Amino acid sequence: MKTFTELRELTGRKPEGQMVFNKTIKGIKTMVHKERNGFVSYIDGDRLDVYKTQKEAEKAIAEFMKQYK
Repeated sequence: MKTFTELRELTGRKPEGQMVFNKTIKGIKTMVHKERNGFVSYIDGDRLDVYKTQKEAEKAIAEFMKQYK
């Protein structure tokens, strides 16, 4: 039986573009990648959303992590 992580990897939602931010917050890996349509934020390998600026993407990650507790 396949695990959830294996299924998620099969969907092909891997980060594309250049990594501009990489930090571990509370033991959870967070990243921001610059793609052709904007800055995409990832939390633990899951795509969060697309933002116009890198600062907005970092702020969204911080806000999500506050609520994630």
